[in-house]
Amino acid sequence: MLNVKEYQQVSLKKKNSQEELPESASARGFVQSKMFSNIFAEGMELVEETATYLDGEGRQAAKSLSRSEALSYAALSMRLTTRLMQIASWLLVLRAVRENEMTYSEAAQDKYRLGSPEPRHQKELSEDNDRLTLPAHLKELREKTDLLFGRIARIDADIFTMQRAPVDGRDAASQIRSLQAAFSNGF
Repeated sequence: MLNVKEYQQVSLKKKNSQEELPESASARGFVQSKMFSNIFAEGMELVEETATYLDGEGRQAAKSLSRSEALSYAALSMRLTTRLMQIASWLLVLRAVRENEMTYSEAAQDKYRLGSPEPRHQKELSEDNDRLTLPAHLKELREKTDLLFGRIARIDADIFTMQRAPVDGRDAASQIRSLQAAFSNGF
């Protein structure tokens, strides 16, 4: 069992071992902005709209589909649900940063990132789904979700990826300075 002093030392080591990313002004500005509030509202509204559709009107529409269309409907609804949960999770993490319930460094961890872009075979399936007679509202929800995910992915890259850039001299600015120094020395 640790005494108080040993516990404090262990806690200090843990705290110092965690890599702290400096909070970017653009990230803090974004989470405090009207733009974030609008995207948050839009994302949560889309989650609600999709859930309401899939549980109600969509369920009824799926009953009248052929077997292959019903299978495509099920796959698309799962894809929508997954994508919207990624969006909602990302939005909630940033809201936690805005409300100081989470640090910027915590939010920048990979486990809180938006998620990977859609694999190529999924895009091909989406194109195949467009040829099928799926409910128009489902296709509209897919389009809205894809557009919102794309916007959020760009924002995520802007506010988090920039902070992860290497600072060990291999970044572009360091390389440019090295080239300038080399050419100014008579090379």
